[in-house]
Amino acid sequence: MNALVYLIPISLLLGMTGLAAFLWSVRSNQYEDLDGAAARVIEDDDDKPLPQPDGRKNESERSTVVIGRRNSAPEPDW
Repeated sequence: MNALVYLIPISLLLGMTGLAAFLWSVRSNQYEDLDGAAARVIEDDDDKPLPQPDGRKNESERSTVVIGRRNSAPEPDW
């Protein structure tokens, strides 16, 4: 019986916290565009170029290949 003295207020506090979180999400328009995320998954993004990891814009800005060198290892980028 003594456990109920602790469990009832804890359960009420958790329930009110969940209700407050739900009301906040409704008021901040978290549920406005439910179908938009599903449609964005299947959109074709091939027309946009992927960002390069080294910050260069396209392939022509990368280092050029020197013709005539044989058995030369590429120089490290560090």
